[in-house]
Amino acid sequence: MSKGLIDIILDNIFDSNWVGRRGEKLTERELNLVKLFGRKGKVLRNLYVPKENGETSEIDVVFITQKGIFVIESKNYSGWIFGDEKSPYWTASLPNKMKNKFYNPILQNKTHIKWLDKFLGGEIPLFSVIVFSERCELKKIQVDNPDVHVIKRDRIYATVRAVWESNEDCLDEQKLNEVYGKLEALTKIDEAVKLAHVSKIQEKYKKKEKKEVPADEGTEVQKICPKCGAVLVLRTAKKGKNAGKQFYGCSNYPKCRYTIEFSDEENS
Repeated sequence: MSKGLIDIILDNIFDSNWVGRRGEKLTERELNLVKLFGRKGKVLRNLYVPKENGETSEIDVVFITQKGIFVIESKNYSGWIFGDEKSPYWTASLPNKMKNKFYNPILQNKTHIKWLDKFLGGEIPLFSVIVFSERCELKKIQVDNPDVHVIKRDRIYATVRAVWESNEDCLDEQKLNEVYGKLEALTKIDEAVKLAHVSKIQEKYKKKEKKEVPADEGTEVQKICPKCGAVLVLRTAKKGKNAGKQFYGCSNYPKCRYTIEFSDEENS
């Protein structure tokens, strides 16, 4: 599968963070169309849900309805997507045979749902939906849990309708508005909280670095920037106190300045 002209333009003009936000916006637009067909609800983007340890869990999009809450993880990878429900990593295979590994979005959304459920008191049904853009093809995805949906963006309406028809109402209009108000507050946080969230992701990524899925024979596996989703590139510092040392830097530099140390074990 090759990229279309629009995708190439977007990749060259805008950074991956912008592309990710655009994907969330397009998902929101699809949900607004869902509302036009009678499945009414309220949409929120970029919620920072508090965790017990003082950290936060960021949710891309939620759709609050009378049936419960659709918790949506938005992904904007290109290429063929391979993965199953329990594997720690999935693969995006590109036309040039490059394979990019990324954290299992089902497990990622499972964590989001865990903390959202605790935040809301465990009384509201939560539906996990992983939405990929039309830029990719879901080549081989293995999901056994009927409450987890892995789809492309153009299947949002059909997925919401299927869940809608198989579940009883649980929120009246007053309760729905109360939940919306409570969750809306999680979208209005200051930059310090956002920076702390990114910092924690970087720390966790560094710890997991040594546990990454090994490359398949004859292919190259690239590391993915946890901040914006772009590829991490091995570089060598040219100046400063770390001159001569190698590190991984985001390929979107200078738009994204994420870096992580290069482990000596990788050369051994």
